[in-house]
Amino acid sequence: MNDREPARRRFIKKGVALAGLAVVGGIGFTNGQTGESGLPETHSKDLEAYGERSHFVTSVRIPQFPAPDPFGLERHMLTPLQDSVGIITPSSLHFVNAHIGVNIPNINPEQHRLMIHGMVDRPLILSMADLKRFPSVSRVHYLECNGNKAKPWHKTLQEANGKTSCSEWTGVPLALLLKEAGVHNEAKWIIAEGAEDNKGAISLPLAKAMTDMLVAYGQNGEPVRPQNGFPLRLLVPGFEGLCNVKWLRRIKVTDQFYMTYNEFDRYTSVDPKTTTLEQGPKSVITFPSGGQRLPERGHYQISGLAWSGGGAVRKVEVSTDSGRTWKDAGIQSSIHRMAHARFGMDWNWDGKEGVLMSRCTDELGQVQPTVAEFARFWNKTVKVVLAPYPEELKAHHNYIIPWRVDRDGNVRNGLA
Repeated sequence: MNDREPARRRFIKKGVALAGLAVVGGIGFTNGQTGESGLPETHSKDLEAYGERSHFVTSVRIPQFPAPDPFGLERHMLTPLQDSVGIITPSSLHFVNAHIGVNIPNINPEQHRLMIHGMVDRPLILSMADLKRFPSVSRVHYLECNGNKAKPWHKTLQEANGKTSCSEWTGVPLALLLKEAGVHNEAKWIIAEGAEDNKGAISLPLAKAMTDMLVAYGQNGEPVRPQNGFPLRLLVPGFEGLCNVKWLRRIKVTDQFYMTYNEFDRYTSVDPKTTTLEQGPKSVITFPSGGQRLPERGHYQISGLAWSGGGAVRKVEVSTDSGRTWKDAGIQSSIHRMAHARFGMDWNWDGKEGVLMSRCTDELGQVQPTVAEFARFWNKTVKVVLAPYPEELKAHHNYIIPWRVDRDGNVRNGLA
């Protein structure tokens, strides 16, 4: 025992010295108070109960509309994609998009019910406890508002494309619930309805419901946040965000398409039964992107996110010369169907002006279009494609966003 004491004392002294260096180096404790253990208190009750991020991390959502926002700040918030790492969006940074004039419901989960009825043998009324008795699954999927479109006046990626996020969703496959109810052979559609002021109903193909829709009560390991549908929301992988009904309370099985609230102003000039809700391949460069700056010439890692409603991302290419040449980027994350994938490519910036672009190819062979290709497909001019609502409500705005790097290293929107 005596032989070990000198070594032990040296270890303690070394530890004290290192602690002192940590304080001098700016890594020290947040205050001088000490707890019962004699060690400085480094956390508040909030940190102890739920956890909070470092005060050095300042990335936040921003409102989609300038202040004063006539629609309410809590209803339209943009994800800071330019600050993201990996593919999962923290629940607290997930974009928010709600109907104009709709308040976020305050729902007691113990009182909430999901009704499944219509063309079924056994109508169901399920509590949250009932739902959690069914086998659950967890899947990674992106969500994107169909109005997520870059404009020439957007200065940052968050402004241009901040209405997409990716989470791990947990819940019950809708197909399992529909089989429990016993769907009639003649059924072709479901009508999903939420609990918000205008009910947020929408018509969706039964075939999609029986394939991969999810009745989700979990998001990133915790209950779905109120702004994203607490206590229950519908996940429709790969379909535009409007289809993913929040605050889900009713599903009606039917043999026909309904002209619901969500269809009324969107499909008055086209046949809704033949209009695809599936979103095409898309990618964005998160670094370098608008509002960022390269401090000096030299080596950088171009990084970004890619996704597709058509399935898994198969390839991402990056151009540093405005699309004249393309190189394959590396996929740096796990690949999930209908989910964000992280890509990256080494780049040596020579200090000259350049335009960075990325394009995604999905498992169906679909390739992300340029602005000009997008305009030709929709039979519109580029001017109209980049115009405000309502001219382009039906299109998925997946055209390539160019980022222009100036000689001083500043990065700006290449659409301007």
